[in-house]
Amino acid sequence: MNRRQMLATSAAALALGGAFGPARAAGVSAEEIVVGMHLDLSGPAAAGMPMLRQGTEMAIARANEAGGIHGRRIRLVIEDNGSQPQLAVRVVQKMIRSDQVFALLNCFGSGTNAATIGAAVGAGTLVFAPWAASAVMHQVAKNSPLLFTTVPNYDTTTRRALERMIPQWGVRRVGVIYMEGPFGDLIRAGVNPALETLGMTVAAEAAYRPGEIDFSSHVARMRAADVDLIVAGTIIRETIGVMSEVRKLGWDVRVLTALPGRGTIVARLGGAEVEGLYGIGGWYLHGPDSTDPELRAFRDGFRDRFGAEPDENAANAFSYANWFLDALRAAGRELDAERFVAAARATTHADFTTYAPLSFVDNHAMPELVSIDRIVGGRWIQEVAPF
Repeated sequence: MNRRQMLATSAAALALGGAFGPARAAGVSAEEIVVGMHLDLSGPAAAGMPMLRQGTEMAIARANEAGGIHGRRIRLVIEDNGSQPQLAVRVVQKMIRSDQVFALLNCFGSGTNAATIGAAVGAGTLVFAPWAASAVMHQVAKNSPLLFTTVPNYDTTTRRALERMIPQWGVRRVGVIYMEGPFGDLIRAGVNPALETLGMTVAAEAAYRPGEIDFSSHVARMRAADVDLIVAGTIIRETIGVMSEVRKLGWDVRVLTALPGRGTIVARLGGAEVEGLYGIGGWYLHGPDSTDPELRAFRDGFRDRFGAEPDENAANAFSYANWFLDALRAAGRELDAERFVAAARATTHADFTTYAPLSFVDNHAMPELVSIDRIVGGRWIQEVAPF
Protein backbone atom coordinates (compact mmCIF):
# COMPACT_ATOMS: atom_id res chain seq x y z
CA MET A 1 0.00 0.00 0.00
CA ASN A 2 1.54 3.34 -1.05
CA ARG A 3 1.12 6.69 0.69
CA ARG A 4 -1.69 7.84 -1.63
CA GLN A 5 -3.62 4.61 -1.08
CA MET A 6 -3.11 4.93 2.69
CA LEU A 7 -4.52 8.46 2.69
CA ALA A 8 -7.49 7.53 0.51
CA THR A 9 -8.32 4.46 2.59
CA SER A 10 -8.01 6.34 5.86
CA ALA A 11 -10.16 9.23 4.58
CA ALA A 12 -12.93 6.78 3.73
CA ALA A 13 -12.59 5.14 7.12
CA LEU A 14 -12.68 8.52 8.85
CA ALA A 15 -15.93 9.35 7.10
CA LEU A 16 -17.32 5.96 8.13
CA GLY A 17 -16.21 6.62 11.69
CA GLY A 18 -18.61 9.53 11.94
CA ALA A 19 -21.48 7.05 11.97
CA PHE A 20 -20.41 5.88 15.41
CA GLY A 21 -21.17 9.23 17.02
CA PRO A 22 -19.12 11.62 19.16
CA ALA A 23 -16.32 10.76 21.56
CA ARG A 24 -17.51 8.80 24.58
CA ALA A 25 -16.30 6.48 27.34
CA ALA A 26 -17.21 3.28 25.52
CA GLY A 27 -15.89 0.07 27.02
CA VAL A 28 -15.82 1.43 30.57
CA SER A 29 -18.11 -0.11 33.16
CA ALA A 30 -18.01 -0.42 36.92
CA GLU A 31 -16.12 -3.73 36.63
CA GLU A 32 -13.95 -3.50 33.52
CA ILE A 33 -12.24 -1.54 30.76
CA VAL A 34 -12.38 -3.17 27.33
CA VAL A 35 -9.29 -2.78 25.11
CA GLY A 36 -8.92 -4.01 21.53
CA MET A 37 -5.93 -5.29 19.58
CA HIS A 38 -5.66 -6.40 15.94
CA LEU A 39 -2.68 -8.45 14.76
CA ASP A 40 -1.63 -10.49 11.76
CA LEU A 41 -2.56 -13.94 13.06
CA SER A 42 -2.93 -15.61 9.65
CA GLY A 43 -0.90 -13.61 7.14
CA PRO A 44 2.74 -13.01 6.19
CA ALA A 45 3.78 -11.59 9.58
CA ALA A 46 1.98 -14.19 11.70
CA ALA A 47 5.18 -15.84 12.91
CA GLY A 48 6.18 -12.70 14.78
CA MET A 49 2.83 -12.05 16.43
CA PRO A 50 2.99 -14.35 19.49
CA MET A 51 5.68 -12.18 21.08
CA LEU A 52 3.76 -8.96 20.49
CA ARG A 53 0.55 -10.51 21.77
CA GLN A 54 2.10 -12.14 24.82
CA GLY A 55 4.04 -9.02 25.84
CA THR A 56 0.76 -7.09 25.84
CA GLU A 57 -1.11 -9.86 27.66
CA MET A 58 1.58 -10.05 30.33
CA ALA A 59 1.36 -6.34 31.16
CA ILE A 60 -2.43 -6.50 31.38
CA ALA A 61 -2.38 -9.71 33.43
CA ARG A 62 -0.03 -8.14 35.96
CA ALA A 63 -2.28 -5.10 36.27
CA ASN A 64 -5.33 -7.32 36.80
CA GLU A 65 -3.51 -9.48 39.35
CA ALA A 66 -2.71 -6.31 41.29
CA GLY A 67 -6.40 -5.39 41.51
CA GLY A 68 -6.93 -3.76 38.13
CA ILE A 69 -7.04 -0.05 37.40
CA HIS A 70 -9.04 1.79 40.06
CA GLY A 71 -10.83 -1.48 40.76
CA ARG A 72 -11.61 -2.28 37.12
CA ARG A 73 -10.14 -5.28 35.31
CA ILE A 74 -8.76 -4.86 31.81
CA ARG A 75 -10.36 -7.16 29.23
CA LEU A 76 -8.35 -7.56 26.04
CA VAL A 77 -10.15 -8.40 22.78
CA ILE A 78 -7.81 -9.68 20.04
CA GLU A 79 -8.72 -9.95 16.35
CA ASP A 80 -6.91 -11.11 13.22
CA ASN A 81 -6.12 -8.49 10.54
CA GLY A 82 -4.16 -10.88 8.31
CA SER A 83 -2.04 -7.87 7.24
CA GLN A 84 -5.01 -7.01 5.01
CA PRO A 85 -6.41 -3.45 5.34
CA GLN A 86 -9.92 -4.57 4.32
CA LEU A 87 -9.97 -7.28 6.99
CA ALA A 88 -8.59 -4.82 9.53
CA VAL A 89 -11.46 -2.42 8.79
CA ARG A 90 -14.01 -5.17 9.44
CA VAL A 91 -12.49 -6.30 12.74
CA VAL A 92 -12.10 -2.73 14.02
CA GLN A 93 -15.74 -2.02 13.16
CA LYS A 94 -16.65 -5.14 15.12
CA MET A 95 -14.54 -4.11 18.13
CA ILE A 96 -16.01 -0.60 18.15
CA ARG A 97 -19.63 -1.54 17.52
CA SER A 98 -19.96 -4.90 19.28
CA ASP A 99 -17.19 -5.01 21.86
CA GLN A 100 -17.44 -1.28 22.60
CA VAL A 101 -13.69 -0.99 23.15
CA PHE A 102 -12.36 2.03 24.99
CA ALA A 103 -9.02 1.94 23.17
CA LEU A 104 -6.97 0.07 20.58
CA LEU A 105 -3.54 -0.96 21.87
CA ASN A 106 -0.39 -2.29 20.16
CA CYS A 107 -2.17 -2.93 16.84
CA PHE A 108 0.12 -4.22 14.09
CA GLY A 109 0.89 -2.96 10.58
CA SER A 110 1.23 0.33 8.74
CA GLY A 111 -1.38 -0.54 6.10
CA THR A 112 -3.84 -2.04 8.57
CA ASN A 113 -3.50 0.84 11.01
CA ALA A 114 -3.79 3.45 8.27
CA ALA A 115 -7.02 1.81 7.12
CA THR A 116 -8.57 1.80 10.60
CA ILE A 117 -7.29 4.75 12.60
CA GLY A 118 -9.74 7.14 10.94
CA ALA A 119 -12.74 5.04 11.94
CA ALA A 120 -11.38 4.61 15.45
CA VAL A 121 -10.75 8.26 16.25
CA GLY A 122 -13.98 9.19 14.46
CA ALA A 123 -15.78 6.96 16.93
CA GLY A 124 -14.03 8.55 19.89
CA THR A 125 -11.86 5.46 20.39
CA LEU A 126 -8.29 5.96 21.58
CA VAL A 127 -5.44 4.46 19.55
CA PHE A 128 -2.30 3.87 21.61
CA ALA A 129 1.06 2.63 20.32
CA PRO A 130 0.18 1.40 16.80
CA TRP A 131 3.05 -0.66 15.36
CA ALA A 132 3.33 1.45 12.23
CA ALA A 133 5.07 4.46 10.72
CA SER A 134 4.21 7.10 13.32
CA ALA A 135 4.38 10.20 11.12
CA VAL A 136 2.09 8.62 8.53
CA MET A 137 -0.37 7.55 11.23
CA HIS A 138 -0.71 11.11 12.54
CA GLN A 139 -1.21 12.32 8.98
CA VAL A 140 -4.02 9.88 8.20
CA ALA A 141 -5.64 10.54 11.60
CA LYS A 142 -5.57 14.28 10.84
CA ASN A 143 -3.56 14.86 14.03
CA SER A 144 -6.35 13.59 16.24
CA PRO A 145 -5.66 14.00 19.97
CA LEU A 146 -6.91 10.42 20.41
CA LEU A 147 -3.83 8.93 18.68
CA PHE A 148 -0.62 8.35 20.67
CA THR A 149 2.42 6.95 18.80
CA THR A 150 5.50 5.34 20.33
CA VAL A 151 7.44 3.90 17.34
CA PRO A 152 10.40 6.20 16.52
CA ASN A 153 10.04 7.88 13.15
CA TYR A 154 12.10 6.26 10.41
CA ASP A 155 13.01 9.54 8.70
CA THR A 156 14.22 11.46 11.74
CA THR A 157 16.16 8.52 13.19
CA THR A 158 17.85 7.81 9.85
CA ARG A 159 18.80 11.45 9.43
CA ARG A 160 20.16 11.71 12.95
CA ALA A 161 22.30 8.60 12.53
CA LEU A 162 23.75 9.62 9.16
CA GLU A 163 24.61 13.16 10.20
CA ARG A 164 26.61 11.70 13.06
CA MET A 165 28.22 8.66 11.44
CA ILE A 166 29.12 9.79 7.90
CA PRO A 167 31.76 12.25 9.15
CA GLN A 168 32.89 9.84 11.88
CA TRP A 169 33.37 7.00 9.38
CA GLY A 170 34.87 9.24 6.69
CA VAL A 171 32.26 8.14 4.15
CA ARG A 172 32.66 9.60 0.66
CA ARG A 173 29.86 7.98 -1.38
CA VAL A 174 26.46 6.80 -0.12
CA GLY A 175 24.10 4.35 -1.79
CA VAL A 176 20.53 3.60 -0.73
CA ILE A 177 18.51 0.40 -1.14
CA TYR A 178 14.89 0.99 -0.17
CA MET A 179 11.42 -0.52 -0.38
CA GLU A 180 8.92 1.06 -2.77
CA GLY A 181 6.07 2.77 -0.91
CA PRO A 182 5.67 4.72 2.36
CA PHE A 183 8.44 2.91 4.23
CA GLY A 184 11.00 3.64 1.54
CA ASP A 185 9.74 7.21 1.22
CA LEU A 186 10.41 7.76 4.92
CA ILE A 187 13.93 6.30 4.70
CA ARG A 188 14.77 8.59 1.79
CA ALA A 189 13.23 11.51 3.69
CA GLY A 190 15.92 10.88 6.28
CA VAL A 191 18.81 10.18 3.92
CA ASN A 192 18.44 13.12 1.57
CA PRO A 193 18.32 15.94 4.18
CA ALA A 194 21.24 14.37 6.05
CA LEU A 195 23.38 14.34 2.92
CA GLU A 196 22.33 17.85 2.00
CA THR A 197 23.43 19.05 5.44
CA LEU A 198 26.80 17.36 4.85
CA GLY A 199 27.19 18.80 1.34
CA MET A 200 26.69 15.42 -0.34
CA THR A 201 24.23 13.71 -2.66
CA VAL A 202 23.18 10.08 -3.07
CA ALA A 203 25.60 8.26 -5.36
CA ALA A 204 23.22 5.40 -6.23
CA GLU A 205 19.67 4.26 -5.45
CA ALA A 206 17.92 0.93 -5.94
CA ALA A 207 14.27 0.29 -5.08
CA TYR A 208 12.76 -3.10 -4.37
CA ARG A 209 9.15 -4.22 -4.21
CA PRO A 210 7.68 -5.75 -1.07
CA GLY A 211 8.22 -9.50 -1.24
CA GLU A 212 11.35 -9.42 -3.40
CA ILE A 213 14.01 -11.92 -2.38
CA ASP A 214 16.76 -11.39 -4.99
CA PHE A 215 18.96 -8.37 -4.25
CA SER A 216 21.83 -9.16 -6.59
CA SER A 217 21.05 -6.33 -9.02
CA HIS A 218 20.52 -3.84 -6.20
CA VAL A 219 23.90 -4.58 -4.62
CA ALA A 220 25.57 -4.68 -8.05
CA ARG A 221 24.34 -1.13 -8.65
CA MET A 222 25.90 -0.04 -5.37
CA ARG A 223 29.18 -1.73 -6.34
CA ALA A 224 29.21 -0.09 -9.77
CA ALA A 225 28.76 3.32 -8.13
CA ASP A 226 31.74 2.59 -5.83
CA VAL A 227 29.83 3.51 -2.67
CA ASP A 228 31.50 3.05 0.70
CA LEU A 229 28.24 3.06 2.68
CA ILE A 230 24.98 1.31 1.80
CA VAL A 231 21.96 2.59 3.71
CA ALA A 232 19.49 -0.30 3.75
CA GLY A 233 15.85 0.69 4.10
CA THR A 234 15.06 -2.94 4.78
CA ILE A 235 13.22 -5.10 7.30
CA ILE A 236 14.10 -8.71 8.17
CA ARG A 237 14.68 -10.97 5.20
CA GLU A 238 15.53 -8.02 2.94
CA THR A 239 18.33 -6.99 5.30
CA ILE A 240 19.68 -10.54 5.24
CA GLY A 241 19.31 -10.63 1.45
CA VAL A 242 21.36 -7.46 0.95
CA MET A 243 24.12 -8.69 3.25
CA SER A 244 24.17 -12.08 1.52
CA GLU A 245 24.83 -10.43 -1.84
CA VAL A 246 27.57 -8.26 -0.35
CA ARG A 247 29.21 -11.41 1.03
CA LYS A 248 28.96 -13.20 -2.34
CA LEU A 249 30.90 -10.35 -3.93
CA GLY A 250 33.53 -10.43 -1.18
CA TRP A 251 32.98 -6.70 -0.91
CA ASP A 252 34.28 -4.83 2.12
CA VAL A 253 31.62 -2.12 2.37
CA ARG A 254 29.71 -0.76 5.37
CA VAL A 255 26.00 -1.59 5.39
CA LEU A 256 23.78 0.34 7.80
CA THR A 257 20.22 -0.88 8.18
CA ALA A 258 17.53 1.53 9.30
CA LEU A 259 15.51 1.05 12.46
CA PRO A 260 13.25 -1.88 11.39
CA GLY A 261 16.19 -4.04 10.30
CA ARG A 262 18.07 -3.81 13.57
CA GLY A 263 16.46 -6.73 15.36
CA THR A 264 17.59 -9.89 17.08
CA ILE A 265 15.79 -11.99 14.49
CA VAL A 266 18.09 -10.58 11.76
CA ALA A 267 21.16 -11.63 13.73
CA ARG A 268 19.69 -15.04 14.50
CA LEU A 269 18.41 -15.91 11.03
CA GLY A 270 21.21 -14.25 9.08
CA GLY A 271 24.05 -16.06 10.82
CA ALA A 272 27.45 -15.53 9.27
CA GLU A 273 25.96 -13.59 6.35
CA VAL A 274 25.10 -10.61 8.57
CA GLU A 275 28.30 -10.46 10.63
CA GLY A 276 29.55 -6.87 10.64
CA LEU A 277 26.17 -5.36 9.74
CA TYR A 278 25.54 -1.96 11.33
CA GLY A 279 22.09 -0.95 12.55
CA ILE A 280 20.29 2.13 13.82
CA GLY A 281 18.82 1.35 17.23
CA GLY A 282 15.90 3.07 18.94
CA TRP A 283 15.63 0.94 22.10
CA TYR A 284 17.85 -1.35 24.13
CA LEU A 285 18.59 -4.89 22.98
CA HIS A 286 19.83 -6.69 26.07
CA GLY A 287 22.09 -9.70 25.73
CA PRO A 288 21.54 -12.94 27.65
CA ASP A 289 24.17 -11.89 30.18
CA SER A 290 22.46 -8.62 31.10
CA THR A 291 22.23 -7.95 34.83
CA ASP A 292 19.50 -5.30 34.56
CA PRO A 293 17.10 -6.30 37.39
CA GLU A 294 13.99 -4.99 35.64
CA LEU A 295 14.85 -6.93 32.49
CA ARG A 296 15.57 -10.11 34.46
CA ALA A 297 12.21 -9.84 36.23
CA PHE A 298 10.48 -9.40 32.86
CA ARG A 299 12.28 -12.38 31.32
CA ASP A 300 11.59 -14.63 34.29
CA GLY A 301 7.94 -13.65 34.36
CA PHE A 302 7.56 -14.18 30.62
CA ARG A 303 9.14 -17.64 30.76
CA ASP A 304 6.90 -18.61 33.67
CA ARG A 305 3.74 -17.52 31.82
CA PHE A 306 4.49 -18.61 28.26
CA GLY A 307 7.37 -21.09 28.43
CA ALA A 308 9.38 -19.12 25.90
CA GLU A 309 12.25 -16.64 25.78
CA PRO A 310 10.96 -13.11 25.02
CA ASP A 311 12.43 -11.05 22.19
CA GLU A 312 12.48 -7.27 21.75
CA ASN A 313 8.97 -7.32 20.25
CA ALA A 314 7.63 -8.84 23.44
CA ALA A 315 9.65 -6.36 25.50
CA ASN A 316 8.42 -3.35 23.53
CA ALA A 317 4.80 -4.53 23.56
CA PHE A 318 5.08 -4.99 27.32
CA SER A 319 6.64 -1.54 27.66
CA TYR A 320 4.03 0.28 25.55
CA ALA A 321 1.18 -1.54 27.29
CA ASN A 322 2.55 -0.48 30.67
CA TRP A 323 2.69 3.15 29.51
CA PHE A 324 -0.96 2.85 28.47
CA LEU A 325 -1.86 1.37 31.86
CA ASP A 326 0.00 4.16 33.66
CA ALA A 327 -2.05 6.71 31.73
CA LEU A 328 -5.24 4.89 32.71
CA ARG A 329 -4.20 5.08 36.36
CA ALA A 330 -3.39 8.77 36.06
CA ALA A 331 -6.75 9.48 34.40
CA GLY A 332 -8.57 8.50 37.60
CA ARG A 333 -11.73 6.57 38.38
CA GLU A 334 -13.97 8.92 36.35
CA LEU A 335 -12.56 7.69 33.07
CA ASP A 336 -13.34 8.96 29.59
CA ALA A 337 -11.33 9.74 26.46
CA GLU A 338 -10.76 13.38 27.35
CA ARG A 339 -9.38 12.53 30.81
CA PHE A 340 -7.17 9.83 29.33
CA VAL A 341 -5.71 12.23 26.76
CA ALA A 342 -4.84 14.77 29.44
CA ALA A 343 -3.32 12.10 31.67
CA ALA A 344 -1.28 10.47 28.88
CA ARG A 345 0.17 13.82 27.85
CA ALA A 346 1.31 14.38 31.44
CA THR A 347 2.98 10.98 31.90
CA THR A 348 6.62 10.05 31.51
CA HIS A 349 7.82 6.54 30.79
CA ALA A 350 11.12 4.77 31.35
CA ASP A 351 12.06 1.11 31.68
CA PHE A 352 14.63 -1.44 30.51
CA THR A 353 13.77 -0.78 26.84
CA THR A 354 14.12 3.02 26.76
CA TYR A 355 17.26 5.06 26.11
CA ALA A 356 15.89 7.97 28.18
CA PRO A 357 12.68 8.91 29.98
CA LEU A 358 9.99 9.45 27.35
CA SER A 359 7.01 11.78 27.24
CA PHE A 360 4.48 12.71 24.59
CA VAL A 361 5.19 15.77 22.45
CA ASP A 362 2.34 16.38 20.02
CA ASN A 363 1.17 12.88 21.01
CA HIS A 364 4.42 11.24 19.86
CA ALA A 365 7.00 9.67 22.20
CA MET A 366 10.07 11.85 22.56
CA PRO A 367 13.05 12.20 22.61
CA GLU A 368 13.98 10.06 19.62
CA LEU A 369 17.49 9.01 20.58
CA VAL A 370 19.39 6.55 18.39
CA SER A 371 22.35 4.24 18.91
CA ILE A 372 24.64 2.62 16.36
CA ASP A 373 24.95 -1.12 16.86
CA ARG A 374 26.85 -3.85 15.01
CA ILE A 375 26.45 -7.61 14.75
CA VAL A 376 29.52 -9.24 16.27
CA GLY A 377 29.63 -12.93 17.10
CA GLY A 378 25.97 -13.38 16.21
CA ARG A 379 24.54 -10.63 18.42
CA TRP A 380 24.05 -6.89 18.32
CA ILE A 381 26.71 -4.92 20.19
CA GLN A 382 26.26 -1.21 20.83
CA GLU A 383 29.17 0.68 19.22
CA VAL A 384 27.91 4.24 19.66
CA ALA A 385 25.86 5.10 22.75
CA PRO A 386 22.44 6.73 22.29
CA PHE A 387 22.62 10.32 21.06
